[in-house]
Amino acid sequence: MCKQVFLMASALLFLTSPVTVGSAKKTYNILDFGAKPDGKTLCTQAIQNAVDQCAESGGGTVYFPAGTWLSGTIYLENNITLWLDSGCLLLGSKEKKDYGRPRKLHGTEGETFSYWAIIAGKNLKNIAICGRGTIDGQGSNFKYKNGPRPKNVYLENCSDILIEGVNMRSAGSWMQHYRQCDHLTIRDISVFNHVSYNNDGLNIDSCRDVIIAGCRVDSDDDAIVLKSLTLNPCENITISDCLVSSHCNSIKMGTESGGGFQNINVTNCTICSPRYSKVIYGRQRGLAGVALEIVDGGTLDRVAISNLTIKGVTVPIFMRLGNRARLYEKDQSKPDIGKFRNVIISNIIATDCSQIGCSITGLPGHNVENIILTNIHLGFEGTGSKEDASRKIPEKPTSYPESVMFGTLPAYGFFCRHVKGLKFQNIRFETSSPDYRHAIVFDDVDEAVIDSMDAPFTPKAAGMIRCTNSQNIFIRNCRPPNLTELFLDLNGSRTKNIMLLSNDLSGVKEIANSSDDVPQSALVLLANQLPK
Repeated sequence: MCKQVFLMASALLFLTSPVTVGSAKKTYNILDFGAKPDGKTLCTQAIQNAVDQCAESGGGTVYFPAGTWLSGTIYLENNITLWLDSGCLLLGSKEKKDYGRPRKLHGTEGETFSYWAIIAGKNLKNIAICGRGTIDGQGSNFKYKNGPRPKNVYLENCSDILIEGVNMRSAGSWMQHYRQCDHLTIRDISVFNHVSYNNDGLNIDSCRDVIIAGCRVDSDDDAIVLKSLTLNPCENITISDCLVSSHCNSIKMGTESGGGFQNINVTNCTICSPRYSKVIYGRQRGLAGVALEIVDGGTLDRVAISNLTIKGVTVPIFMRLGNRARLYEKDQSKPDIGKFRNVIISNIIATDCSQIGCSITGLPGHNVENIILTNIHLGFEGTGSKEDASRKIPEKPTSYPESVMFGTLPAYGFFCRHVKGLKFQNIRFETSSPDYRHAIVFDDVDEAVIDSMDAPFTPKAAGMIRCTNSQNIFIRNCRPPNLTELFLDLNGSRTKNIMLLSNDLSGVKEIANSSDDVPQSALVLLANQLPK
């Protein structure tokens, strides 16, 4: 029995140790290079010496034992693992001069690399930051908007990267930024970033083949955010099993979208309003649960989002195709309006959301295309008025995209404009207070389906569904509450081929109302249960 326990303990030690037994790779303890764990002595050079010697010997592990280590910018090299043991606290220096010193890039003819981060690297392969230690940027010392501010981690044009287990907190800017990297895995990390401006949690920029799993990300600015600050897209990305919170957007694609976002899967995540921090940007409760944005050209295509629970954010779902047209490369011409298509969002439960409502909006002549939302249950505050229901919403093509950009929407559920190919299936809305707006508004929408919608109706409210200059709309399998005064409101001379099919309208006072410019043939009723 004792022998079995000894063997089990030995196996556990083998699995958790930074040293690979029997390998030529070695472990380099930063203590052996003069680093001091007092939190006062600057250890940048000692740590860098450990990294460089490890790299010169072919790679291995640079080991940070328990203690507090003060450092400026540390530059990684190929085949290096930084192992931060339990009880290790890597503190970013409070001094600007300790960041961004130039460093010659290996394999180049005099090219240098400089970046303001605690850990930085460029053009590297097979690198890792692991362990149960903490990286603290002390970012409250860099709370200004102009000039560089240090991130905790910055990696550019690197491949085969593992970030695992570590805790990250209090960066001067974004917590971590991975730019044009390949084969990146971020697993089981914890992020808390609430001390300065632009305190994003985790930024993936123009990267490919990325897995983000089992992470806890709590940030003032956007939490888990995909960007393309180049003309290359973020591509082949999986985000799963994460707990996410933000005063801005919890899971976001954009705002920067030069290359766009393609082949993205987000699943099994929990999103909630921040509980342990006060807002710097955004709103105390958070702006959006999920925000999908293409505004600088680029293409958003093949995005699947499923199995999310969302509590307490302002807007649970926001989708925007705009035309800010920011440039990302030298001599780049102004980009055309991008493409936004092929998105499936399913199995979403959101509660305690604001009165604003969700939106899916393109631009005139540039539609959002092929969107499916299925098994969606959204709870809102309500309180919208009939005046809100009739508000004219400006296009704002060049505005910064944000879920609150249009103000209170004409629909407490979804406001959809300039969309082609849209399907709602098994969708349920709730409001905690009476709301006099529409549940759904279609404006310049073509080829849409509403299948099995459950929504409340407030007496004297606007019609439950409004279609303005929309066509080829199929509404089926709905059962409005008894005493619903108006189910369908039709407007605009381009409104046509609106079909009500197999709905139970027996409790509705008025099925449809049409403005004078709507063609008489626009509405078709087939196989509905009608009022007696």
